[in-house]
Formats: sequence, structure tokens, C-alpha cells
Amino acid sequence: MESMLNKLKSTVTKVTADVTSAVMGNPVTREFEVGRHIASGGPGLCWRIYNGTKKSTKQEVAVFVFDKKTVDKYQKFEKDQIVDSLKKGVQQLTRLRHPRLLTVQHPLEESRDCLAFCTEPVFASLANVLGQRENLPTPLPTDIKEYKLYDVETKFGLLQISEGLSFLHSGVKMVHGNLCPENIILNKSGAWKIMGFDFSISSNNPSDAEPKYTCKEWEPNLPPLSLPNPEYLAPEYILSVSCDSASDMYSLGVVMHAVFNEGKPVFQVNKHDIFKSFSRQLDQLSSISPAVLNKLPEEVREHVKMLLSVTPNVRPDADQMTKIPFFDDVGAVTLQYFDSLFQRDNLQKSQFYKGLPKVLPKLPKRVVVYRILPALTSEFVNPDMVPFVLPNVLLIAEQCTKEEYVRLIMPDLTPVFKQQEPIQASNMILLIFLQKMDLLLTKTPSEEIKNSVLPMVYRALEAPSVQIQELCLNIIPTFANLIDYPSMKNALIPRIKSACLQTSSLAVRVNSLVCLGKILEYLDKWYVIDEILPFLQQIPSREPAVLMGILGIYKCTFSHKKLGIPKEHLATKSLPHLVSLSIDNNLNLSQFNSFMAVIREMLNRMEAEHKTKLEQLHSMQEQQRSINIPNPGNQTEMNKSSPNSSNQIDDIFGSSGVNGKENGPAAAAPQPNRMSLTLEEKQRLAKEQEQAAKLRNQQPLAPQSIKPANTSNTKTKDLTSSLLNNMTSLNSLSLANTARPSPMQGSTIAAFPSPGPMVGSMGAPVSNGFNPSMGFQAGGMGMGMRPAGPGLYSGMATTTSTPNFGALTQSQGPLGQTNKDLSALDSLFKPSQPKVTLNQMAPPSTNAPWLNQFGSAQNAQTQMHAAPVAMGGVPSSFGMQANPFFSPQNFAPPSAAAPSPLDQSGIKHSASVNNDLKDLFG
Repeated sequence: MESMLNKLKSTVTKVTADVTSAVMGNPVTREFEVGRHIASGGPGLCWRIYNGTKKSTKQEVAVFVFDKKTVDKYQKFEKDQIVDSLKKGVQQLTRLRHPRLLTVQHPLEESRDCLAFCTEPVFASLANVLGQRENLPTPLPTDIKEYKLYDVETKFGLLQISEGLSFLHSGVKMVHGNLCPENIILNKSGAWKIMGFDFSISSNNPSDAEPKYTCKEWEPNLPPLSLPNPEYLAPEYILSVSCDSASDMYSLGVVMHAVFNEGKPVFQVNKHDIFKSFSRQLDQLSSISPAVLNKLPEEVREHVKMLLSVTPNVRPDADQMTKIPFFDDVGAVTLQYFDSLFQRDNLQKSQFYKGLPKVLPKLPKRVVVYRILPALTSEFVNPDMVPFVLPNVLLIAEQCTKEEYVRLIMPDLTPVFKQQEPIQASNMILLIFLQKMDLLLTKTPSEEIKNSVLPMVYRALEAPSVQIQELCLNIIPTFANLIDYPSMKNALIPRIKSACLQTSSLAVRVNSLVCLGKILEYLDKWYVIDEILPFLQQIPSREPAVLMGILGIYKCTFSHKKLGIPKEHLATKSLPHLVSLSIDNNLNLSQFNSFMAVIREMLNRMEAEHKTKLEQLHSMQEQQRSINIPNPGNQTEMNKSSPNSSNQIDDIFGSSGVNGKENGPAAAAPQPNRMSLTLEEKQRLAKEQEQAAKLRNQQPLAPQSIKPANTSNTKTKDLTSSLLNNMTSLNSLSLANTARPSPMQGSTIAAFPSPGPMVGSMGAPVSNGFNPSMGFQAGGMGMGMRPAGPGLYSGMATTTSTPNFGALTQSQGPLGQTNKDLSALDSLFKPSQPKVTLNQMAPPSTNAPWLNQFGSAQNAQTQMHAAPVAMGGVPSSFGMQANPFFSPQNFAPPSAAAPSPLDQSGIKHSASVNNDLKDLFG
């Protein structure tokens, strides 16, 4: 590891030293930061190319550096001649401006050690790409080493060079004089640019139709950097010391041959005997062999053969070459159109952008990403063009990696997310973004999602367009897991609720409810209970689709293992709301059945939960009773109880609503000795008295007084114990086998008072020993009871709830008579008749948590017939399968009729409503 770090350190140090030594003291470094060495170019690849940035604007550039130390081996006049030649080439390039020529960003600067100038960002020279490695960094950059030209890149590159020559010959009246791969630069977008005007020749008569050029005689004794590359020169340049625009066309023919032949020119030239080499080459060109051109594409061979002609007049000119069929490739034409977009109006641009998605898949990714994408993103400054450009940009984004997307696309997309003008274009942009939301959320960093993407979604929810709102509501559940909880609670949910309440479109309202149902699992329980469920009661419309959406949210909340609705909320808010909705006249039979299935499921769950709680309380009371039953040995201690406790017992037995007269079966019964109870029993009885007082406040009884008992303490204790035992057996006889809690020790007050008397099996009223008309309420369930054979409830309705009977007593005498003494209860039990304890009467205690009881709590002893039917027969679990919003077929039976077309609240029916309802609810 240490050796690797040392190697890396030495490499970085060497590169830094090279850069420092190369440009140290050069004025270019005042304005530009010089980076790493990336390529080489120019005559003889003498220019080292570095990447760099402008200090003031952070604009990316390429820095060309010529180190004067590389020519120290030459004599001074030769060195000066080389430097002068290089200066001339850069100065000429700086004066010329054309898309096909390399753009100079900063002019040439000279220091004692080097020459330097800055251009547009550069990838490499064509010579580097074709395999020439002179003056390249070590190790060789991977991107250059693995770079392969695609067919469309080659065609369009050669077309660009032809257009550049056409500009020089026709527009500037100039001959380049040294066109070769070293002087063709590929910029960062992949475009081919011409540089290296060191040996360019301007026309002597630029105003004339036939320009004339003066050519210098070849001087073989000069250094190579002071001469053009002879392998790409036309024969007339050497043999007859003449040149014109046709000489550049010969050079273009050799370049085309080299591009398709791994960088090899047509002929190898002996630079030591160049005249003899060119004479021999002239003979070969007169009858060029087909084998020389066999690697070129067939459709361009004849044109290259004409370019390599010995006679200059036979060679096509640059303008003619731009029109040959070889360049009529769809990719090349597309790239060419991009280069001329600045000349087009908005209508022409929009037509071009509409057809572009058909072309993009046919082009290589490198060409699309580095050549087409920059041209597209540059159009974002034109708001009217954004809706036409954006689909193409997002199509390219699908081909990019996440890193490429973040680096190349996202910076230009960020302002588009926030664009709101003009309105029509803004709505189109919202639709396009919503359709590609999965792409945006997959490749956009989380911080940028929060800052740019989600605000755009919120704006779509508030858009005036119904189509945008529908689309937005449909896609929100697909990325809800990526939204942080505070944003969902404070920004997203309020806007969905607002859209649902304020819209005039039925489709938007239904989609709002469906959207809420699908994202419930990302919310917490109490937020749903406090914010979502009350919101459902605010929805004004009563269309079947809306009602079924409300029902679905209730079912999802009720069934979800993380959410759930407490029994108190079920009893007081959820069930009353659902019951009122279930009888709406707009619902068909299938929809009504769906409502009733959920209502029954809720009732069963509430019954099972509350019954479990009561059974647990009963078990605790039984255990406490077995510990606290007094015996005769403790009578002395019980008599020493505090006066306060005694007064509490007096209050309990003296406030039951019975006066001193004989108004009930227990009016004349002897009362137990209150001083014989322990302090704990008296305190417990005081607590029970408070509960009884609350019940009396709910349904007051006639104020009565009770006659004080005069019997002895011993008799009172015996009667109290006998009363408790007799009541147990009495309940078992009068109420069949119904499971109920045990009566509390020391009190016979009914748990639930009833305005009317309870009729026993023989028609006799049931009494609690103190009130002549005590009965019970059946928990508001409308339970009908009548004697029916061996069971009390054999004729009961299908939906019932187990009442809490408390401590009831019943007299067994002739109809309409009451016993005047509690000792008459003993006649109900004979010594030979075994007594049944409460533990034997009650069903086994179910201590399992209520969450595990998703069905109805059926009890064979009570013979209750509940219907634990879940919606669509689906088990009460939550997820993609059981959630009715994700599985509409589970929400309502398949035979559901079409929703009623009635519109009671002025809601506009969208064309997509029927399809949505069919998919969601059957």
C-alpha cells in the first residue's frame, strides 16, 4: 500500500513539476488555472494540451503549451524560425472565426520558457485518436487509448473539415497549406476543428474571382517543425512549387484515406530524398491501384480517387465535397442541422425537435451525450422551445448513468423545474416531467429532489388543469417512499386534501382518495386518525365512486398492522359515519354489501377487543375475591375499621334508590353488618359506589331511602355470603349460559341501568334487590330477547353484542309477587343441588391481544351469529395484495354494477372516471 502511495505521489509530483516548468512565468497563468496534460496537437504534435479553467468565471478551457526546451538541440536561427512559424499559426487562427475552426479563448502569450494560448475545451487531436502518441502524457490516458471513431462521427467529421476548407477557400481566399491529422482537433463535444495555420498562404488578389497564391520552395535543410508534413502535401507543391485551393483538396483526400486506414497516409515519403519520393509517387498516382482504396467505404472511393488525382483541375472543390451522397447520412444530417440551428426560427426548430426522438436511438451514445445534448440544453434559455426540447433531453437522460446525469444534465434541468412562464409552456413542462417522474427520482440526488422535484409536484397539484392533477395524483404513490415524512405531512397531504375538497372534477376527487389510500402506509397512526379520517367527513359529494373511496380509506386504516383504529374511535366516529354512508341511495347492492362487510368487521373487532378486556378484569376480580373473603375469626378486626370506611359503606347501601317501604323483593331484607368488612373491601365498595353514581347521573332513579337493618352482625354476614352465592346460581338459571362478569362483592347494583324492567324466562321482572325496575341495556345494539327453548338467544338477530349484566337477582314466585325477605332466595337452592361457580359459567379467558382477533369472537355458549366477512373475502392484512387501492378487484365484488351517474354536488364527470372506477371497484 505504501509503495502504491509513493508511486502515485511521485507521478503527481512529476506532472505538477512538468506543468509548472512548462508555463511558469507565462501570462496565461494569471487568468487561467492549468490542469493535467491530456493530449497533443499542431505541427509535429509539438503543442502539449492541458485542461484548464478561467479563474474569474470557472469556464472550462484547453491550454496549448509549447516548451522551448524541446528545440534546444537546434541552432539559434533555427529555433527562432520554429518559434516564429508557431506564432504565425496561432495568430492566424486567432483572427479567423468560424464554427469549423478551433476557437481561441485567449491569444498567444510568450514567456522565456514557453508559448501558450487558450482555446475551447479539447479532447485530443485526430492524430492522437488514430494512434500517434508523440508528446502525450505517461501513462497514456485511457479515454484516448480506447477511443474508436463511429461511422457517423467519421462522416460528420470529414464533412466538417470540408465545410472548413470551403470557408477558407471561398470566404477568406486562403490555402491552409498543411492539412493533416495533427492539425485537426476534436473538441470536447466531438466536433472536428481545423488549426495549424503555420504555413497558410493568403491570396495575392483576394478580390479577383480567380485567386493566386505564392508558394515557397521546399527547403529540405530546415528543421521538420519549420516545414509542412510532406506525406499530406500535393505533388505540385514539391515538384512545381505551386499551390492553390486544389492542393488542400489533395490533402483532404489523404486525410480521408488515413481515417479509414488506421492513420496511415497513401504513400510513405523519404524525407531525406523528398524529390525522388514525390516523383515516384506521381507515377503511382497516375494509375492508382484499387488495393490502395479498398478499406474506404464503397460510396466514397471514387471521390477520394478524384481528390488524389495528379491534375489539380480534376479534384472536386470543397463546396462540391460537402454535397456528395456519402454525407447524406441521417446522423450526419442531424448533426449538421444542429450546427445551423441558430439560423432557424422557432417554427422550424419545433418541427425538428418533434422528429428528433426517432433519430436519437440510431446514434451512438457518445455522439448523443457529447454532441447533441449540449445543443439541446442551450435551448433552455428560450422558454417557448422548452416543451419541444425537454422530451429529447429526458430521452437522452435515460441512456446516461446517474453520474453522467448529475454532471451533464441536472444543472441545466434545475431552472426548468421552476419555470412558470408562459403558462401554456409551463403546463406542458409539468406534464412531461410527471410522465418521466420515475426517471427523475431514480437519478436525481435526494437533496435536489427535495429542492426542485417535489416543489414541482406540489405545483402540479395546484395546477388549474384537471389532466395535470389526475396525472400527478396517479404517480405520487409510485415515489411516496422517497418523500421524507415532514414533507409528506406538511406539504403533500394538505395539498391532496385541498385538491379533493375544492375540485369540480369527479375524477380528481376519486383519484385524491385513491392516492391517499395508497400512501397511508407511509403515515403514522395518530396522524391518520387526527387528520385523514376527519377529512373524510368533510367531503361534500355522495357519488358512488367517492363513497367507495372513503370506505377504502377506512378499511386500509382499520386493517393495516401499523395503523388501526381504536375501539373508542370506531364506536364514536368511524362506525356512525360509515353507517350513515351505507344507506345512501346512490349505492348499488354490491357496493352496499361492501360497506356492510367492513362495518361487520369493525363491530367484530370492537366486540372481541372489549370482551377480552372485560374477561381480564373479571379474572382479576375473581383472584382478588379469593384473597379478600372475610371469615369469622377476623370479625373482631373488621369491627375495628375506620369510621370513614363505615360511612362509605352506609352511602353505598343507603343510596341505591330504595326507600324504607316495601317497594321491591329486598326491601325488608336484613342488611349486612357494615362494620364486619375489612378496610380494603370498604374502599373497593366505595370505588364501586362512584361508578354507580356515574351511571345514575346518566339515567337517574327516583330518590328513595332504605330502612336500616336491625339484625345481628352474624346474621348479616351469613346473608351477605348467601346473597352472593345465590346471585351466582340465580344468574346461571335466569340467563342460561351467557358469559358475563361476576357481581362485585358487597354490592348488588346493576352495571347498566335500564329504563324498563327485564323480563325473565317466566315473564317475571328481574330485580337487583334495591330497585323494583332494574334491568339492563344491550350496549345500544337493539338486541331482542325472548324465551326460546333451552337457549336464551336462539331467536336473536344476526348482529349482536354481549351485554354486561352486572349483579342481577331474580325472585322465583308467582307472577306479580315479590318476596319480602332475602332469605327466600335460599329456596332456589336445595342441599342436593350443586352450585355452579362463576368460573365454571364463564367461557375460557382469551388473553390474546386484540390485534390477533381479525374475525368475530364467536361463543358457542352465547350462540351469537356474527358475520366475520372481510371485503371481497380477503384476509384482514395490509399490503400490495390486500390494500383495495392497489388491488381494486378485492375492494368490491366483481358483480358490482356501474356507479350511478347521478351528480348531486355539481361535479363534472371526467371521461376517465368510468375507467378509473371500473379498475378500482369492479
